[in-house]
Amino acid sequence: MIERGMSSRVPLQRRWQAAALMAALFLVSGCRRPPVRTIPVMPPLEVPPPPPRSVEPADTQAPQPVPLVDAPVRTVERPRAQPPAPPRDARPEPRTEPQAEVKPPEEVRPGTTLQTTSTGGEAELERRVRTTLQTATADLNRVDYRKLNTDVQLQYDTAKSFVRQAEEALKTKNLVFAQTMAEKAATIASQLAGR
Repeated sequence: MIERGMSSRVPLQRRWQAAALMAALFLVSGCRRPPVRTIPVMPPLEVPPPPPRSVEPADTQAPQPVPLVDAPVRTVERPRAQPPAPPRDARPEPRTEPQAEVKPPEEVRPGTTLQTTSTGGEAELERRVRTTLQTATADLNRVDYRKLNTDVQLQYDTAKSFVRQAEEALKTKNLVFAQTMAEKAATIASQLAGR
């Protein structure tokens, strides 16, 4: 029995020792302060002296002034006095000059337009432009403008303006420009319709 009592005291005594050691470590660690970080004192920089200036002396003689060019003397002429006007009561004699024959004005003909295509090819080109415009307009009509974001709406408006420009160019028979605008409108419209 004595052994049992002794063995129960040992663990209790070790517990007390461990608790005391922990308390001591706790207290000692609280006393320890972190090191103060200081900025090391650096010696001041020594600035080297400026290099010597080597300035060449300027010429002591000033350039001689250039004489002005003599302008020719201008003479001012006074306007000549006009003869006095005839009295108002006096009637001048009627002049009899032969009258020139009056020609009727010539008809103004509009200038001829420069055609880059032959007359037969012109009708074919106009038909192709109109077909391209119809395709572009049909593609644009399939697009719901309200569902488009601002960038795509800008593209839509650009395609519409190309269609208008192509139609105006067709009215003035500028077929090359009309074809260019119609192709641009069709390209943009097909991309918008594919979205």
